[in-house]
Amino acid sequence: MENLATMFLSTLTPKFYVALTGTSSLISGMILIFEWWYFRKYGASFIEQVSLNHISPWISGSDNGSESNGNNSNSSNSSNSIASGTSNGTTSNSSNGSGSSSSSNGNQQSVPECKVWRNPLNLFRGSEYQRFYWAANKEPLTYYDMNLSAQDHQTFFTCEGDVGKKEYELMQTAWRERNPSARIKAAHEALELNPECTPALILLADEEATTILEAEKILRSALKTAESNYRKSQQNQHQGPAMECIHRRDTNVLIYVKRRLAMCARKLGRNKEAVKMFRDLTKEVPPIMHVLNVHENLIEALLEMQAYADVQAVLAKYDDISLPKSATICYTAALLKARLVADKFSPDVASKRGLTAAEMTAVEAIHRAVEFNPHVPKYLLEMKPLILPPEHILKRGDSEALSYAFFHIGHWKAVDGALNLLHCTWEGTFRMLPYPLERGHLFYPYPTCTECADRELLPAFHDVSVYPKKELPFFILFTAGLCSFTAVLALLTHQYPDNMGTIARTVLSWLMLPFSFIMERLEGTLPSNLLQSLSRV
Repeated sequence: MENLATMFLSTLTPKFYVALTGTSSLISGMILIFEWWYFRKYGASFIEQVSLNHISPWISGSDNGSESNGNNSNSSNSSNSIASGTSNGTTSNSSNGSGSSSSSNGNQQSVPECKVWRNPLNLFRGSEYQRFYWAANKEPLTYYDMNLSAQDHQTFFTCEGDVGKKEYELMQTAWRERNPSARIKAAHEALELNPECTPALILLADEEATTILEAEKILRSALKTAESNYRKSQQNQHQGPAMECIHRRDTNVLIYVKRRLAMCARKLGRNKEAVKMFRDLTKEVPPIMHVLNVHENLIEALLEMQAYADVQAVLAKYDDISLPKSATICYTAALLKARLVADKFSPDVASKRGLTAAEMTAVEAIHRAVEFNPHVPKYLLEMKPLILPPEHILKRGDSEALSYAFFHIGHWKAVDGALNLLHCTWEGTFRMLPYPLERGHLFYPYPTCTECADRELLPAFHDVSVYPKKELPFFILFTAGLCSFTAVLALLTHQYPDNMGTIARTVLSWLMLPFSFIMERLEGTLPSNLLQSLSRV
């Protein structure tokens, strides 16, 4: 082997060594220049960052492997939970987007499952979704999304105590009808059997009414019957399990009708009335309140009134580590902090003098929000088109981002400079995240199953946003390509010196053509004695 190596080296010509040394010097000089530029711009060594973020995870051994295996297994379980379609919009791991960096690093195995939640700001089918279909001839809701809503309605508005009651049995099947006209027809039949069948009125308000005013009118009638049924069942709730079940159903119906009436008031511009109704609802304690997330309706209505102090008070109650986060909570907190500095923020000035304490707080809040849901900024900055939000959302997914941006983009525009601050700072989040991405930073690892769930929830004509992957920097790819290219050139030169010499001369002659043309033009224009003097110098 040693003889072969010696014979190989003895056959190399001096030209090969000169070419190899010159290429190495060129690459070293380029790396030096780039390192200097990177240090001047970011205050850190590029090679050091690459070593920590890209090379260390590969060298660290079995710990990272076990973490990634755990994440993959959890992700597969999450995908299975979505495919089963058993979510009622009420269950979600409380660690989904909550917790500190220390707890996330210490609990790599507890990756949250991708479970859908009922959209607290879901639109009315007849007066909003149907109008979009009439205008664009595109279905705004997927069958998967509507099927989840049917499950929700059966859970909220029916119970075991309804056995034998024809009107309620009609409504049980009505929710699952795929044809809207069949659902509306079943609701009218239920009302003919029992004019106080509140679930039928709810369905008609949601699907038959073509305007918000019509929906509100039907819901007011539903409120009267819901209150009457609630009082009756309240008196008999202790007379057996069946009566308790009926009372629980009547409670759910009453709260749901009140919430939809408050949403009508908000859509019709009666913001003070809507805020009062939402505040009253947040004081309720039935289990359905955990599903409706009325505090997000309250936050949106208060932002419309620009009552920022009241919004901060609501956030102080709900923005807690023990509670599951949402895009509304994270981005509203960022908006309130950005509001204090956004009107005077200038990226050029900030790069020269550095960030003030208030600006740093706002930037950190934006980074926190972007890490929770990275899809939102492109919608707020109008880099991606908005569509009508679905009736169910996936926390930290594109569906949640759409819903948040659809209702809150106006609130960001109302704060002078807020979108400019977001535009200047949101992409910096991805430089802060540790690698591999499964580790997370402030929150638990980002679920890898969000794309599959969002494709089920969002219509086919929408381009689903995918979590921005941390890619290798361009310089690493460029350097690798350059090194590979020079190595191939060196090998070809060694194997076929004559042919490569001919090719090199041809390439050099092509490259020298522009310079030869310029020299000829100069010789023809300038006096000959000037060129001779320059040549002597």
